[in-house]
Amino acid sequence: MYIAMNRFRVRPDSEEAFRKRWLDRDVLLKTVPGFVSFQFLKGPVHDEYVLYASHTVWASYDAFIDWTRSDQFRAAHANAGQGQPLTVGPPVFEGFTVLQNVTAD
Repeated sequence: MYIAMNRFRVRPDSEEAFRKRWLDRDVLLKTVPGFVSFQFLKGPVHDEYVLYASHTVWASYDAFIDWTRSDQFRAAHANAGQGQPLTVGPPVFEGFTVLQNVTAD
């Protein structure tokens, strides 16, 4: 398994617009082979920003790479960077190979 995360430092005055952009979009991930799950996360609130993260679990690193090269990826990111900036700087990507996965059975 592979986990792909993007961390976003969202401007406090743009938080509602940022959340709306994520929560009101078409989710194309379900149509991609190797997709396992997605979480949209809200983290700590700071004076300068509110931390958000997208967390996607893939069956493998190769499945994630295939997603980044897919038509669905291009469609999902077609409007990225357009309009008023909602974040403080660009997102920070972090990728992880899963070494152990413990689940509640």
